[in-house]
Amino acid sequence: MSNSNFQIRAVTNKADSEIFLDVPSRVYKGDANWVPPIRSGVAKQFAPENSFFQYGKLQQFIAVSPSNEPLGRIVAAVNHRLIETEGKDVGLFGYFECVEDYAIAQALLKSARKWLQDQGMAVIRGPIDLSTHNNCLFLVDGFDSPPMILMPYNPRYYPEFMQLDGWNKAKDAYAYELPIGAGLSEEFTKAHRIACKSGVNFRLIRTKGAAFEEDCHNLYNLLNAAYSNNWSYTPRTEEEFLAEAKSLQSIVDPDAFPIAEYEGKMIGCFVGLPDYNMVLKHLGGKLDWLGTLKFLWYRRQINRGRVALVCALPEYRRKMVAAALIYLGMQGVLKEGKPYKDCELSWVYEDNYPSRKLIEACGAKIYKTYRIYEKAL
Repeated sequence: MSNSNFQIRAVTNKADSEIFLDVPSRVYKGDANWVPPIRSGVAKQFAPENSFFQYGKLQQFIAVSPSNEPLGRIVAAVNHRLIETEGKDVGLFGYFECVEDYAIAQALLKSARKWLQDQGMAVIRGPIDLSTHNNCLFLVDGFDSPPMILMPYNPRYYPEFMQLDGWNKAKDAYAYELPIGAGLSEEFTKAHRIACKSGVNFRLIRTKGAAFEEDCHNLYNLLNAAYSNNWSYTPRTEEEFLAEAKSLQSIVDPDAFPIAEYEGKMIGCFVGLPDYNMVLKHLGGKLDWLGTLKFLWYRRQINRGRVALVCALPEYRRKMVAAALIYLGMQGVLKEGKPYKDCELSWVYEDNYPSRKLIEACGAKIYKTYRIYEKAL
């Protein structure tokens, strides 16, 4: 697809793959809130050894100028695990980035839709980078601050492009902001007492050697059981989960990662992560020797964190496990010597009322809104 100002083409060679990776630097040039992802990490997601290719397929597209300058990109993907879970032919688009030109965005979205139609899909959903375990969602409100670790960010005009192109909202999600110094209500202390009296044991994640791998194995089973009915959820292989866990192993703060067990079985967890986006912001997407030095220097400045998960199996809800985990997690980040000043609890779907009620009971307030879109093919 082409016109006099740009061309859309499928990525089929190394040169086009490099252009694909170059697009964000063009789009976000001068944006103080953007955090460049590690370039090699993005490239790895399209390598043949990515486990995704065992159960899915994809096609990358780029938009380029007549002089071959990067203008935009998109990926269309078929995730057969999602199709099996939902029982309908849902295709995905993700990795979308585009300069502020609606004609280019429209052409990219059209290319993704056409490819998915050719694969027999009936609906397209996104942005989702292959699955919701990866980057997903467009930011639609809350552009005045940078994203926290493993959270999306995009220009203000992306939601406008989606509206102009006739897409419908599939679901919104929220990020909550919580000043850590405010403390929790007595109800959370009470919940911890109830959980302990009910026979629930609590401990911190183990981050070394065989103990770490054992905890990861149990976390994998816990999260699959807890989230199997979540909207647009697809189960990962244990290999995929362990690879992600190992990528985060060195940055985890165990004090912000309490685990709940009952009769030896892992039944819940609170996953708090230091906001390493404060470090990545200075690396320019490269983790070479200079990037490593910058990483070690800037990590000392981290003073905020993100609560990525508060998970408890439903059958243990009466034991107040989730609230007890929040109590312990917040106690952990308030320990003497900890640098944290505030945190984000994200992301939670708009219709996940039990989780929203618990989060709001902490005193947290919505400060960012995200959206996933759908369109019939």
